[in-house]
Amino acid sequence: MMQRVAFILCSLLFGCSILDGDQPIRLPHWELVWSDEFDYNGLPDPAKWDYDVGGHGWGNQELQYYTRARIENARVGGGVLIIEARRESYEGREYTSARLVTRGKASWTYGRFEIRARLPSGRGTWPAIWMLPDRQTYGSAYWPDNGEIDIMEHVGFNPDVVHGTVHTKAYNHLLGTQRGGSIRVPTARTDFHVYAIEWTPEEIRWFVDDSLYYRFPNERLTNPEADWRHWPFDQPFHLIMNIAVGGTWGGQQGVDPEAFPAQLVVDYVRVYRWVE
Repeated sequence: MMQRVAFILCSLLFGCSILDGDQPIRLPHWELVWSDEFDYNGLPDPAKWDYDVGGHGWGNQELQYYTRARIENARVGGGVLIIEARRESYEGREYTSARLVTRGKASWTYGRFEIRARLPSGRGTWPAIWMLPDRQTYGSAYWPDNGEIDIMEHVGFNPDVVHGTVHTKAYNHLLGTQRGGSIRVPTARTDFHVYAIEWTPEEIRWFVDDSLYYRFPNERLTNPEADWRHWPFDQPFHLIMNIAVGGTWGGQQGVDPEAFPAQLVVDYVRVYRWVE
């Protein structure tokens, strides 16, 4: 009995098989389908990552200019990706940073998304690991009608508190109805932690180091009046990683210029699909 339990645990965690008589049975599990282990040097792999570029505030009155393929702001070395926000004059802005995206390279509908990272310190820093849809499928506006999934956000004036959130037409911060949870991670700025979501047709679940701290259920399965305004999460989304400076949330208590340069350090990004 104990041996069978061990095989089942192995299968669930690592995709092992168990024997039924002489025939192996594959149990449901998460299967790796995409990753970047950052085991190279230089700029982020252009086959996997693109950039959002500009300094127009990004809808949040942010202060940084996001650069493209600039090694000072995004580089790989020593087995990690470093996204660095810097205090420097650039294209009319006082800060630079990078916003890496998989848009046009890879996108997914449902899956487990794991990012092992160490977060920056400092008032005014606003690192995020999140997802946006590839296209406008619903409503009259790309955002919030088509949704946003925030895997991890952290604002420097509230150190070591990590947030996971969704935004939709019905639930978003402009209305004050956004849905999300928070968890204290005492070593978020000094140690690496795994920030993850499991996104299924039934719900989205948020984890830090495999500790579940928030769930967002698909209301369309239980409420006959619910529609895309409550759950637009049935279409392809891509990943985004960035550090914003200041902004409507990150800059609520001002920006400490001595906090820069500030780094979001990423050990790996892994995407899994559920295999029946």
